[in-house]
Amino acid sequence: MPKTEPSLRPLRGRFAPSPTGSLHFGSLVAALGSWLRARSRNGTWIVRMEDVDSVRSVPGAGESILATLAAFGLDSDEPVVWQGQRLDLYEAAFEQLKTLGAVYPCRCSRNDLAAFDGIHPRQCTRHAGSSPPAWRVRVDDRVIAFTDQVCATVTQQLDREVGDFVVLRADGRFTYQLAVVVDDADQAITEVVRGADLLDSTPRQIFLHELLGLPVPSYLHLPLALDGSGRKLSKQDQARPVDPADPLPALRAALAFLGQRATSGNCVGELLREAIAEFDIEAIPAQPQAHVAMRKD
Repeated sequence: MPKTEPSLRPLRGRFAPSPTGSLHFGSLVAALGSWLRARSRNGTWIVRMEDVDSVRSVPGAGESILATLAAFGLDSDEPVVWQGQRLDLYEAAFEQLKTLGAVYPCRCSRNDLAAFDGIHPRQCTRHAGSSPPAWRVRVDDRVIAFTDQVCATVTQQLDREVGDFVVLRADGRFTYQLAVVVDDADQAITEVVRGADLLDSTPRQIFLHELLGLPVPSYLHLPLALDGSGRKLSKQDQARPVDPADPLPALRAALAFLGQRATSGNCVGELLREAIAEFDIEAIPAQPQAHVAMRKD
């Protein structure tokens, strides 16, 4: 199926890393891909720091990521937003879900759900107790379908493939699924460009957008950068960070990884200007899981 372009409305894109470590090659691919997409459409590109999971956040990592992005010529067009400073927005959305009767308390653990293949049976296996519950959003039997601009049509029946999912953890932290929907709507994001590891999460987010009456952005999922063992590069696995003191090799490698033409620019600004002019969405590889980043160790 051919890749499709959305209507040519003013584009607002974003890069939303989690501050759990230094920027590595896989994160650079996502940042550069989203930046190029916005710049090629004369759109706006912003950075949002997704630190809603305070347990996983590493002190100083967010600032390090922002400094590295700047060294690679990828500066946010608007002040950087930190999720940890926006908890009132998530609380308001959660209260809206409660008013709609769309969420319910649950004390089931992952072990409790193992017998149901991880899909919540909608009848909690544990009785109410003194411990605080998590809150799940009740999904329906609709098939959620969307056309990804790289990965073609994606469909998912939430009740069978995902089940009722958590939006507020028992420890009081809001989940990524709720926070990202609220943030994208609040920041008027029209297109989400990110790694294909989040492709499976998109139907849940579309469901929440619709449930909360929020506009649904278009989506473009980029191929994943894998290590030599076929695993996604991640900060948790101590993936080697990119070098902000020598950005050109990593920028050229990221462009090649995204299927873009090589540029001859000898400085960051020149290379990026050429990359914008040459950007071709059709050249981005459509296989979401099978691309290994070739790097020298």
